[in-house]
This record gives sequence, C-alpha cells and structure tokens, in this order.
Amino acid sequence: MTSPSDALTRWRLILGRRAEQANPAFRLGGRGDGADDAETPLQAALPAGIRLTELDRALSFVYDGSERFGGTGDSRPYIPQWLEQMRALFQQSTLAMVQRDAFERTGLAELLLQPEILPQLQPDVQLVATILSLKEQIPDTIKQAARDLIRSVVEQLRRKLELQARRAVFGALQRNRYSPIRTARNLDWRRTIKSNLKNYLPDRKTIIPERLYFWANEKRFRDWQIIILVDQSGSMANSAVYSSIMASIFASLSVLETHLVVFDTSIADLTPYLNDDPVELLFNLQLGGGTDIAQAVAYGASLVKRPEKCIFVLITDLYEGGDQNALLAQLRALRESKTQVLCLLALEEGRPTYNKPLARQVAALDIPTFAATPDKLLDVMEQILKGVRR
Repeated sequence: MTSPSDALTRWRLILGRRAEQANPAFRLGGRGDGADDAETPLQAALPAGIRLTELDRALSFVYDGSERFGGTGDSRPYIPQWLEQMRALFQQSTLAMVQRDAFERTGLAELLLQPEILPQLQPDVQLVATILSLKEQIPDTIKQAARDLIRSVVEQLRRKLELQARRAVFGALQRNRYSPIRTARNLDWRRTIKSNLKNYLPDRKTIIPERLYFWANEKRFRDWQIIILVDQSGSMANSAVYSSIMASIFASLSVLETHLVVFDTSIADLTPYLNDDPVELLFNLQLGGGTDIAQAVAYGASLVKRPEKCIFVLITDLYEGGDQNALLAQLRALRESKTQVLCLLALEEGRPTYNKPLARQVAALDIPTFAATPDKLLDVMEQILKGVRR
C-alpha cells in the first residue's frame, strides 16, 4: 500500500517544481541535492545511485517549463549522463517517449541538429560525446555536418597528442643505438662508418671496423602490447572519446600491438577499426547503458600474450553492476602475472565522480588508480616502459 508521503512525492514528480513553489509540502529532500532524501519505498525502488531529486531534475529538463537547454547555470544537463539516467529509470517504450518529448519541448533538437546551428557550436570533446549519444536521432540532412564537427575535434587532438605519444613510447624503448640482434637489416651504417673512420686503409680504400652498431628499434615491431578497456556508460562519455582517439594513435606506432575494447553490460572489441577512419571508430561507440566491468576485464585478460610486456589500461568510474568480487580477483591475477595494470577513473580534464570504496580496494592491489589527462597517461606509460625494459 502506498504511504501518504509516497503518494505526495508521486504527485510532486507529476506536477513538477512549480508545485513546490506553491506548497512547501511538495519539497523533495532537505537541500535539493538528494543528500536528505528519505529512504522511502519510492526511493528504494529507484536504481542504485539515483536519488529522487536527480529523478526530478531529469524529468524537469523535459516537462517543467522553467528548464530549457538554452538556459544558463546548472539547468543545462550533461546529455550522455541524462540519457543514461533515463535508460536506468524507464523501459524502452517509455524511454523513447521521453526522448521524443525532450526533442519537442526543450529545444535540444534545434540546438544540436539544425544545419545552421551545428557549425556554430564550439567543437570540444563534450560536444562530440553529446552528438554521439544522440547519433540515432541525427537527421540525414546534417549527418555530414556532425561528422565534420567530430573530425575537427579528432584532428585537433591527434595533432596535439600524436607527437607526444611517439616521443614517450619510442624514447622509452630506445635504450641506446646498440642491438644484440646482429642482422644486416638492423645495421646502423652511418654510425658504424663514422665510428670506424680511423681504421680506413687508403691503399685498399676500405674501412676495417672494430665495432658494428645496430638499430635497436628495428627488432621492436609489436614488441609491447597495450590493451585499453573503456567503460562507455553515460558518465564516462568524454573518457570514451579520448580513449578511442588515444588508441588510434597507439595503433599507428609499430612497437605497440594495440587493442581497444569498449563495454557496458556487453563487450565490443573495436580493435579491427583502429586503423580505419577515427571518426568511424567513434561512431561505433554506444554511449550510455549499464556496466559489467568484471566481464570486460575477463575478456581483456584473455587477450594478454606476454604479461611482462603488456600494459593493461582499465578506464572506468568503477560503478560495478556485475560481480565486484570477481572483478577484484581478475585484477589481482593480472597484477600477479606481472602485467602492468592501470585503472584510470577518468581520461579527461576535471574532477571525476567514481566509486571511492571500490577504487581503494583496486589501489590496495598495487594497481595505480587515478584520474588522468591524456598527457598524464603518456607520462605514466613512458615510466612503465623505462622501468620494465631490460
């Protein structure tokens, strides 16, 4: 039986925020941030991590006339995360109705999906994530404009990160010019001749070399493996975009065998797309949805060939919807196998939201667990490659 307080809360959610202004009895929570929401049966029925006040704000974006996408301040929701909340709250038929209402009522479609508006938007990773979250609703008439905008962001990031990646990876792996593999194709002719000019015999017009030098990098084709597992739930949308671009850069480096795996409650191995157009790679992302990290880590672990030459990067906020104990056991096994494991709580600027208790447990396994910018990830990889090389 529905209690009077739950009935009042249901009416408050139906009537919207204006009802709260008219009658304080309709107030949700004490501070309006969900911190004081009572653990009522209605609250208990919501998915884990979603408070009544968050549900109210998500619905207000669509149905309360005071909320418009074109407004300022916190009235503008982060669309991938908003879509994730909607997917968690409603069945597919109801979700489709709410999304249709969002496009009709909020001006979201006019802002993002009109040809004259889209080119005027400031291209950045968050906008890319938002467009990718809405890709199924993008009209055919502006799909090319959307791709052009995404391409401009991708190219800007590649220009910024590719040179840094090459310096970090090749610089770390190149101990010196000498290689123990003495083959003709690895011979460094220039250094060998220069170092042995003192041994030139004029009468024979020949150099008698005392020492031969060989290129070290020639033997390092696909010498290291990097496996990137990316949580593509709505809250990780920006990180998923960054990760995909970074993976495409790593795939272009001959010394790395790169794998990119994205996951929610299912797994998609995007490795075959890494050498294709990076924009097409991004359009293979399915942003938003649940999370089964343990399942994804198990799949990623199956890809490891030589643990001592593998960097395993798990990018997630650690809000596990699967088996948390299994996740910790798999990460422990990877670490004990000598695989270099990193857990990135976000791959972007800003302060991430993540599961702090689980993050502490992962860190206790001697697995670096932190948020990072792409630049910081490259620094960490360089240190790993320098520290493990032999």
